[in-house]
Amino acid sequence: MSILKMERTFSADPATVFSFLTQPQNILKWWGPEGMTVPEHDLDFSKPGKWMSVMVNAEGGRYKVTGEVIKVDPPRSVELTWGWHDENDARGHESHVRLEVEPSGNGGAVFRLTHSDLPDDESAANHEQGWTSALKKLERLLN
Repeated sequence: MSILKMERTFSADPATVFSFLTQPQNILKWWGPEGMTVPEHDLDFSKPGKWMSVMVNAEGGRYKVTGEVIKVDPPRSVELTWGWHDENDARGHESHVRLEVEPSGNGGAVFRLTHSDLPDDESAANHEQGWTSALKKLERLLN
């Protein structure tokens, strides 16, 4: 199993950052890699429960991922499960995502993403590419 860890510092305060990680209308502003649309979704990370999204690229390729929000600790962290679906809509390997926010000391916030239980290094590298692209959108919104 592989673990992916990423960190970003935002000029926005922790409460604002947390709202962008948990509120559906804010998540949709940055969810998915650049160039993707999210036409189907249930992205509410503010409370425990099931979630899903379908991301579509410019060529029409569809990428479905689902999971369950398992723990919310406002305004500090959210934990959720993550599983990609195949072309037959069968859910594959389940991994875990933890999103953490803490004050940066200068009015901003430090954001940490941990994506654990990834099946191998190739999967971790692919997820790192996707998260890096999505976090670029989040940085534009919060800096």
